Amino acid sequence: MKLKIFVVFLLTLTIYQAQTQEFRGVWLTNVDSYVLDSDANIIEAMNYLSSIGINVVFPVVYNKGYTLYPSQIMDSLFGEPVLPSAIYLKNRDYLERMIIEAHRLGMEVIPWFEFGFSTSYSLNGGHIIAKFPHWALKNKSGNLVVKNGFDWSSGINPEVQNYMNSLIFEVINNYDVDGIQGDDRLPAMPVEGGYDSVTVEIYKSEHGGSAPPTNEYNTAWMRWRADKLNQYLNNLKNSIKAVDENLILSVSPSPWDWGYSQYLQDSKVWAQDSLVDNLIPQLYREDISSYNAVLNVNWTNVGALYPEIFFAGMFIHKKNPYYLISPTLLSQMIQANRSKNVKGECYFFYEGLRDSNNKIGDYLKNNFYTEKTLLPYRKGIKWRPPASIVNEDSSAVTQIGTWVLKSRNGWEGKMLKTTDSNYAALEYHFDVDFDCYYDLFEYRVPNTTYTKNAVFTLYSDSSIYNCADTILAIIDQTNTNKTGWHKIGTVYLKAESNKKVIKVDNSLLESDRELVADAIMLMVNRKKNPDLNPTSINDFDKKVIQPENLILYQNYPNPFNPVTKIKFALPSDNRVTLKIFDVLGQEVTTLVDEHKKSGTYEIQFDATNLSSGIYFYQLKSGNNLQVKKCILIK
Repeated sequence: MKLKIFVVFLLTLTIYQAQTQEFRGVWLTNVDSYVLDSDANIIEAMNYLSSIGINVVFPVVYNKGYTLYPSQIMDSLFGEPVLPSAIYLKNRDYLERMIIEAHRLGMEVIPWFEFGFSTSYSLNGGHIIAKFPHWALKNKSGNLVVKNGFDWSSGINPEVQNYMNSLIFEVINNYDVDGIQGDDRLPAMPVEGGYDSVTVEIYKSEHGGSAPPTNEYNTAWMRWRADKLNQYLNNLKNSIKAVDENLILSVSPSPWDWGYSQYLQDSKVWAQDSLVDNLIPQLYREDISSYNAVLNVNWTNVGALYPEIFFAGMFIHKKNPYYLISPTLLSQMIQANRSKNVKGECYFFYEGLRDSNNKIGDYLKNNFYTEKTLLPYRKGIKWRPPASIVNEDSSAVTQIGTWVLKSRNGWEGKMLKTTDSNYAALEYHFDVDFDCYYDLFEYRVPNTTYTKNAVFTLYSDSSIYNCADTILAIIDQTNTNKTGWHKIGTVYLKAESNKKVIKVDNSLLESDRELVADAIMLMVNRKKNPDLNPTSINDFDKKVIQPENLILYQNYPNPFNPVTKIKFALPSDNRVTLKIFDVLGQEVTTLVDEHKKSGTYEIQFDATNLSSGIYFYQLKSGNNLQVKKCILIK
């Protein structure tokens, strides 16, 4: 029987060459976005981003001259540990939550210092300049530099640099991040600036007492200020690498060479002198002609020379006035990137992926980001492998004593509890793939009726003496400030299947309380394992997930010549057919026609004997049928 197909001819075809390494990033803002508002929103957002192939997130941590994480430095300087207007940030650490949830799924987290050397927006310098007036960036008239509404401090002033560095290293030292990012305001200085007393004195000390030129566009004067910013960036990178050479220094500057002429951002030198690990110029345009123009300039001057660090910053959404990029324009832009060997994009911003019922995010997933990839700047290494999770009702958990399954707000909606006066325990087993250090997390939903003395025993293999150690942790399950995933401890484990890793028991349970147990998560500790170098994305993806529905994935690669792979998932045992049809609905070949068990399968389609063109592949299981399009180009 022929397959009835209605073919819609598109103005453009999505053309994508498979890449084993590709950068797929997104900025997460605190403006016009809901992600940071709650821990539940963070979980939902990270799950979605991982599902569409995103592999690095840039959450904002510095906005309007305030931090969005609880900062001791900001509290001591200004009496405000977080952005005062952000009530949803009070009494919680969103950055800690986001790092755990992103790393759980194998995505890297690089905090973004959005405001950089800008102190405020249209507030005459705001609280920073009010307290430190000598930090203000001045123009030749002696006025505070305000450009495009942003008030500026002098990025050449050593005190300003030390202030910014103190925040950067507060994040690096207190959080398990994968790097940090500056943007069009870090490092940067509006070309009108540099006439404040501190900058002028530094200039005079290096020029025999002569004052800077009054023409802000004087070539030598521009070069001197840009070199000072370059020196700052170089010192910053060296300091970061001294802490951990695997931390990434990322910068998303204004496009070259407008960024240099207006903000003294010399991104060409940044790449040339290896001052950054990745460079994401803001190629923010809303039509393909303008995008190609700015891409060509930046690629010619920077990207062609340093393709391993060059990625495209792309503008996809704003709320006022409303704008959402079309799939056609997005496709054209990504094709333009690939034509110049630009191996990835970063999107401004997250809400653009989710607007209109996930229109753009799903489009990327189904057309460009169909397969997992490694990050190019990691040089073929899967730096953040996804975590392993064992839920309390899994067969990998051994129950001792009496436990009752309760429908509560646990990791998957339930948790176990015990009030047994006799000994009761749960032992969690994991398949451990590598000899290395791991962090163990428990999922908590605290309640005042629970125990203050949940006893966790962590089993650790000694890396030195080849013997087993045990580590005890006592957890207060009544602490309502500790919800979601929380770290219990770190263990060294040797590779082994079905290995007992952790136990929770009631040995200290109070007579009037409950002991509850939920999911346990095992995650590679990267700080203790910098030399663990798995080169396959799938090295850490061995856990088989039972599909809930029939799923037919987009073939990979697509377009292809002449071989591609087709992946599908079956929720239950059934007879399955996988057939190929041409555009006329005529059957070309049958790839699968047999009874298969539930699970995920990958089938190779060899089109050596077929002509170039559009084909359709049809998966049928029972009464369920799915169809997708593929493109053969010879």
